[in-house]
Amino acid sequence: MDIHGTAPEPREIDTSGLPMDQAQALVLDELRALTERAEPFAAILLMPAPPDGRTPVTSPSGRSTADRVRTLKLIRPGLAAHCRGLAFVAPADIPAERAASMHSGEQLWGCPTMATQDVTAARAWAGARVGG
Repeated sequence: MDIHGTAPEPREIDTSGLPMDQAQALVLDELRALTERAEPFAAILLMPAPPDGRTPVTSPSGRSTADRVRTLKLIRPGLAAHCRGLAFVAPADIPAERAASMHSGEQLWGCPTMATQDVTAARAWAGARVGG
């Protein structure tokens, strides 16, 4: 099989079974690892259902909202350079602020984003972003 010229497959990051704070931390860790490869990529992010009540400022794992924001700021240049797109797959009942962050694209993430409830649509969009 000739691998030259083959487009990379989008990376699927499934956080759907995790509490929201752990899901956010895992997404950032995975995106950091992808940017460190310094190769073009797209990712499909399977997000969890929203928590009951407010998200705590500090998670049980000890990572605060401020830590997650700092991490995003650190990896944003790598996302801008290498990420061809982030496809968020989320339940219909996500809070408005979470939906807004998924739709904020280059402004927040440094790369194009799309949000959907349809994993097939997310996979198609991400595949097209990396030429697959």
